[in-house]
Amino acid sequence: QPHLVESGGGLVQPGGSLRLSCAASGFPLDFYAVGWFRQAPGKEREGVSCITKSDVRTYDTDSVKGRFTISRDKAKNMVYLQMNSLKPEDTGVYFCVAAVIVTDMSEGDFDSWGRGTQVTVLS
Repeated sequence: QPHLVESGGGLVQPGGSLRLSCAASGFPLDFYAVGWFRQAPGKEREGVSCITKSDVRTYDTDSVKGRFTISRDKAKNMVYLQMNSLKPEDTGVYFCVAAVIVTDMSEGDFDSWGRGTQVTVLS
C-alpha cells in the first residue's frame, strides 16, 4: 500500500485559493484510484473528490463542483487538489486517500490514508 503525505494546507481568506499536494511512496499510484476526504470540526469525514486509475474523474461532492479540481502526476507519484473560491464551510482537515477499487466513495473503499493537512478559511 502506498504511504501518503499531504501538504499545502493553511489559512486563507474567503474567495482565496489553495493547492493541496499528496506525495505517495512505496507503491506506484498508477494502480490506484486516488482522492481527497475532509473532516470539518464536529462533523464526520466526507468524500470530496476522486480520480480513477485511468484519470477519469469519477466523483466530486456537490458543494465543491466548479471550485475544486483533482489531478495527479503519475511520473511524480503525486496527487493534487486545486481549491478555488474557498468558503468558510470548506474548513477542515483534508486527507489524501488511495484505493484499488472505488464503489461508492465511502471511507471503507480506501485502505490508504495520509495524516491530513489543515485548511482554514476565515469567516
